[in-house]
Amino acid sequence: MIIYNRMERLEILDKDLNKLEIDDKKILKAWKEYKLHIVVLLLVIIAETIGSKTIPITSSVTIVIMPLLYSMSLGLVLYLFKPFTPLQDKQATVAEEIVLIAIGPLIAKLALSSGQSIITIIQAGPALLLQELGNLGTIFFALPIALLLGFKRETIGMTSSICRESNIGVIIDKYGFQSPETRGYFIVYLIGTMIGTIFISILASVLISVLPLHPYAFAMASGIGSGSMNAAALAPLLKTFPSMARDIQAFSGISNLLSMCSGIYVYILIALPLTEKLYSIFEPKLGRITNKNPEESITTLDDENEGIDHSSSKKAPLNKNLVFNWGIILLIFAFMGAIGNYVGYGHSIISGLIGMLILSGLTFIGLVIEEIIPYNIPAVVYISIVGFILAIPGMPTADFLINYTNQIELLTIVTVILAYSGIAMGKSWEEFKKIGWRGVIVTLFVIFGTYFCSALIANLTLSVTGII
Repeated sequence: MIIYNRMERLEILDKDLNKLEIDDKKILKAWKEYKLHIVVLLLVIIAETIGSKTIPITSSVTIVIMPLLYSMSLGLVLYLFKPFTPLQDKQATVAEEIVLIAIGPLIAKLALSSGQSIITIIQAGPALLLQELGNLGTIFFALPIALLLGFKRETIGMTSSICRESNIGVIIDKYGFQSPETRGYFIVYLIGTMIGTIFISILASVLISVLPLHPYAFAMASGIGSGSMNAAALAPLLKTFPSMARDIQAFSGISNLLSMCSGIYVYILIALPLTEKLYSIFEPKLGRITNKNPEESITTLDDENEGIDHSSSKKAPLNKNLVFNWGIILLIFAFMGAIGNYVGYGHSIISGLIGMLILSGLTFIGLVIEEIIPYNIPAVVYISIVGFILAIPGMPTADFLINYTNQIELLTIVTVILAYSGIAMGKSWEEFKKIGWRGVIVTLFVIFGTYFCSALIANLTLSVTGII
């Protein structure tokens, strides 16, 4: 068992606030994997050509299947189809690293929309802050389910949050690497990575049809601190309410930024204590009378944290080769986004390419700032702040940036990201299968509780404050 002293654990907390640790050595080779990029481009073209499909469930309930789901599913299938030689473990590993960079243009797009709608956002300030409490819904929905399915102390880690990157450091610092609480957290983290985007996209499309809530409330609920899930939940909303796209993206972007920045404090001060209290109340009544751990085969925590350097939190000198490779990867991503934007929505390739280059440029700035400033603040925060400021009406940059980036469909960016994600997911497929159906059920309730309760609270506060 690995034991860390207090200072080491604090360093882990700093580094894991965003667990978007980019492996420099892998990134230096990522742009050279031309077979991977060609496959992804083909997946994007296929997905955008198929387009969105609406499936009626009842007269009032429909499910919207988006191109982003096709690209991710096809990427995973191609990786698992072993005779398909262009995609092997090496390409899956590289794809995983590219995703961490590719999230940047998505965040930049949302940030620009937020800056453009600053007046509306200021008016909705209280609603945005209070909506964060909706994330506590996961505790009330998922904790009883986890106990009924036989989980013990794992329940605390599994159901205290949606288990994304921002809270990893907190759970490790409080309970330790080898604790059942941390194991539970990583169970939901892994399953959420594998199927969370698909589930929340379908969930959002169903709830939009069923619940009489304002689109702004759903937009705010989609900001759960995970870039991919944020975008997946946003996709059916934009499809259903295209005339409100700008404001929907603005509310979603700011909500997601607040979740990343302030969500950790809600987690530390409210969510974890509340989960522990409810566990002590309900476990004796709902828990199975057994000491057997239903997920005892999941012992990969050391592997998950292997390679983290605990010796120092000091920034290394800026690596010029690394910066160069960031630029090349972002150029490749911009080209793919422009092609997908043309195939799926008919927008000009030239204008689309300029828009994608702007988003990639903002991402590049954020990555460089993260490397230069001696604090472990994720690049997505810098990207959000820079993009938001530059798009505020009256800024000399605002009109130019908005003119071109408004021609980029958010869903196209997500389709490209999830094509890489689907390929990257293949690496964890065997581990995913070992987790079992109980972990999957708890994870689905975790996601449902967070999204559903956030939407309800957001709608209530928007109504009270007179925004809707």
